[in-house]
Amino acid sequence: MNKIKKIAVMTSGGDAPGMNAAIRSVVRACAFHGVECIGIYRGYEGMIDGDFIDLNARSVKGIINKGGTFLKSARSKEFRTKAGRKKAYESLKAAHVDALVSIGGDGTFTGAMIFNQEFNFPVIGIPGTIDNDIFGTSHTLGYDTTLNTVVDVIDKIRDTASSHNRLFFVEVMGRDVGHIALNVGVGAGAEEILIPEEDLGLDRLLESLVRSKESGKSSSIVVVAEGDRIGKNVFELKDYVEEHLPEYEVRVSVLGHMQRGGSPSCFDRVLASRMGVKAVESLLEGKSNYMVGLSSDTIQLTPLDKAIKGQSKINKELIRVSDIMTT
Repeated sequence: MNKIKKIAVMTSGGDAPGMNAAIRSVVRACAFHGVECIGIYRGYEGMIDGDFIDLNARSVKGIINKGGTFLKSARSKEFRTKAGRKKAYESLKAAHVDALVSIGGDGTFTGAMIFNQEFNFPVIGIPGTIDNDIFGTSHTLGYDTTLNTVVDVIDKIRDTASSHNRLFFVEVMGRDVGHIALNVGVGAGAEEILIPEEDLGLDRLLESLVRSKESGKSSSIVVVAEGDRIGKNVFELKDYVEEHLPEYEVRVSVLGHMQRGGSPSCFDRVLASRMGVKAVESLLEGKSNYMVGLSSDTIQLTPLDKAIKGQSKINKELIRVSDIMTT
């Protein structure tokens, strides 16, 4: 427990609500255990440049409710090179840093794992990404907040859809996974949900929309994951439906980066606090090259390579529920 005297914390990749809460937790866990803590601005790029700031329990007050990340985030091409990583290592050693907590997604974890392998530098990852696409945790930081944000937006879109008898395609984030689309689709009562894991097909989509029309629905919401492959993009889907079902007046809403912003939910704040404490205490116990994650409401460790290579699985039960709810 005495080997590590100073821990650095950073955020990397896309921002996610709850990152600030996780930074706060890491800093205060360090203070509790009598360990120094520094923040690294701009992720791996800032690590290379030695862009550090001393942090203590008071310097992270008032950030638990803030979206984004006050340490900023950036992608670093230089860190992908061995020379860049060597610069980063030298910067950390010059600042007398003994271990690193890295908050981000699979790209962030890949960099941390390689860095650990090359320099035997202790690292622990905290999953921060709205996509929830990391293996080894049921929830990533920002995922719950994003679900609530998107459901709120779809509720507002439905008001307009109902007022004008329109069909709305609502595209949500998620890269190549449909966790956001599936959950918000069920939560917002969407008539159809299009996700990469389930190939609905254009014909079935049309059949579903026809049934909705025949059942008396004057408006419909279709939630589309950005990684869905039914059409080349959501605008192509709109054109296809208008061509085959001219009675529908179709609109498209691409929610984009608004899904990443906003004050984190209570769930994400609590999860971030738990993960930050676990990350610090794991390092102090001599553990390294792990990611902290949530499983059955327990914080546990998953080797970084498994977190990176493993695939998060879509909830099959929820797919069945969605099929029943769209009847």
